[in-house]
Amino acid sequence: MGWSRWLVIVCVLIAFFGTALGSQSATNRVLVEKQNGSESESLLFIRTERIDPLDGFKKYKGGFNITNKHYWSSAIFTGKYGYIVAAVWLVFGIVYAIILLIKSICFTNKQRNWIRGPPHSNGNSFWPVLSVLVFTILAIVASGVVLGGSLKFHSRAQTVKNIIVRTAQEASNTIHNVTGAVQAMQEDMELYGDLHGSTNLNATTKKLNDEADNIQRKAIKNMRLVNKGLKILKAVTIATVTLNLAVILALLLFLIARTWPTMLRRAFYLLIVVCWLLAFLFWLYFGLYYFLNKFAGDTCIALNEYQLDPQNSTLGTILPCRPSAKSVLRDAGKGIHDIIDQVNANISSLQSLSLPGLQYVCNPFSGPPDYTYQPENCSSNTIQIGDIPQVLKRYTCSNNGSNDCVGEFISTTDYNRAVVYTNSLQNILNSYPSVERLVDCQLVKDAFSEILVNHCKPLKKDVHLTWGALAALSTVMVILILAWICEACYGKRGSKYSYDGSVEPHSTSNETSEADTSELASRDIETKLVP
Repeated sequence: MGWSRWLVIVCVLIAFFGTALGSQSATNRVLVEKQNGSESESLLFIRTERIDPLDGFKKYKGGFNITNKHYWSSAIFTGKYGYIVAAVWLVFGIVYAIILLIKSICFTNKQRNWIRGPPHSNGNSFWPVLSVLVFTILAIVASGVVLGGSLKFHSRAQTVKNIIVRTAQEASNTIHNVTGAVQAMQEDMELYGDLHGSTNLNATTKKLNDEADNIQRKAIKNMRLVNKGLKILKAVTIATVTLNLAVILALLLFLIARTWPTMLRRAFYLLIVVCWLLAFLFWLYFGLYYFLNKFAGDTCIALNEYQLDPQNSTLGTILPCRPSAKSVLRDAGKGIHDIIDQVNANISSLQSLSLPGLQYVCNPFSGPPDYTYQPENCSSNTIQIGDIPQVLKRYTCSNNGSNDCVGEFISTTDYNRAVVYTNSLQNILNSYPSVERLVDCQLVKDAFSEILVNHCKPLKKDVHLTWGALAALSTVMVILILAWICEACYGKRGSKYSYDGSVEPHSTSNETSEADTSELASRDIETKLVP
């Protein structure tokens, strides 16, 4: 058996060994991703204990934390099966190319023909041609599965990313709605000379704006790198698989003509080299998608953990949920509570003037020290803050414009001031439930729950399908390349074209026998003539 056949056998064994390693690791899963409570937390910690190449190949024990480079290093290293086989395949390709180069330089045409062996008949190349056709079909099918699986996975991952970014924007907008109303109130206070109240509201506004900016900044920062990496991987996967389809279909054209001119033979060699490099890339992609499968599993378990205990979850680095924001919310509630109490005190003063129909304003906040928002506790004989201008309108006849006027009890300046204040306060109160939902982590919980329920299972299914199809495609491409090499060897042996393109007709066995017979006859004649 020649060295080229040994090379074929070794490469096939490496390809299948790499696929078996990947399948075995996929089958021997450490945990079931349907746990809850503290058990889920411990399982997530155990699951992420992986070899970390950045830490001397020690075990990483930092848990699920996408801000930790050692977590990413250990997670990416889970695709080592693909990386190792890719490296071995590339090394074999380089070695094989060097051997062919040495062979073409150091041996003459006759020596190369002797190394190749005697010419073969066309019937002996049936099995290489059949192998080429079968594995070409398998490669086309596997390529289609890879494209479909990767497109579904990236679409699903993009949806998950959009949910996180949308939630961050919603949280930020909710807080900015409050700060906008507070800022408007601050400007009104400065306009009317209430500098002390303006100073207090200015501090509250700054705290709220800092919280809003922090939420959006962290979400965008954490998603930017993930999104960029996924986009690059999607683009190179589609480009590589598409190029591979074009190359293997182009190679089929060489089965039509079994005698190739020098130019076509060089194109054939070039396509084989491209196929070899594409197989190397497919093994790399297999490792990357295998890592993404692990990462998706980690994320889904972390989402379940977040539903149970948001404060101790590392997912807070994606969408922060800070208990400290409750103190900011309490300060805002205290400010509104005090303002409404002041308005009610003014109403008491006006009621002493026997103003008919003047009602107290509902104060939806409880008293100190909690200042909890409780709008349902408002009594029926009180009005909402937003209704104050309509009530006061009856007591400002110059600003009324209708016959429903009791008298000029409130100046136009005071009326306008009350309108501005009450509109600002009502805007704050309209956003207050959303702010509470944000501070209590309910907004983030709902977003993560949507991902966990609607997208986790399909996401893992799609990425699992993709890395499985890539493992199959990589193996098929290895065998297909080797089949093409065998077919090229058989084609050369039966071809009437030499390496340099010149015609080298082979004599048949009958022609050889006749030549030998005539040579023996001539020697007998010469022997008889010699005395």
